[in-house]
Amino acid sequence: MTNRILIIAHTPLASALRDCAMHVYPECAKDVIALDVKPAAQPEETLSHALEAAGAALNNGLLVLTDIFGATPANVAQKLVIGSNAKLIAGVNLPMLFRSVCYRHESLDALVARALTGGTQGVMQVAITAPQNQNRRNHDQNNYDYQQ
Repeated sequence: MTNRILIIAHTPLASALRDCAMHVYPECAKDVIALDVKPAAQPEETLSHALEAAGAALNNGLLVLTDIFGATPANVAQKLVIGSNAKLIAGVNLPMLFRSVCYRHESLDALVARALTGGTQGVMQVAITAPQNQNRRNHDQNNYDYQQ
């Protein structure tokens, strides 16, 4: 069984994340769904669209990813998953989505763990190092010979 993934986020984030996933994993097109929430969208209308987008996956295994906990997309997603075979994670990022796509065949609980790991390990401070691939002339001791 393959879990489906529904991204509910502020417009255009959901579609943009899905497009990135399709660029790398085009074979998962039927398993990844995006629902962009427009600024003026009413929560009831958004929930209706989410129910339609999720379809049978609500009972067969659905991972719902949303952007900001407490915002309209997340609030709608919370209502969507109540009483269903679905799990919800807020704070979606691209590493989380990629990990979710790769492991969508695992159990829903295992998929949640994989998604959380991918999301957290994908956020890191990158150290700034000296410029690479620039040759410095060691024989010249001129103090004005600086690396650019």
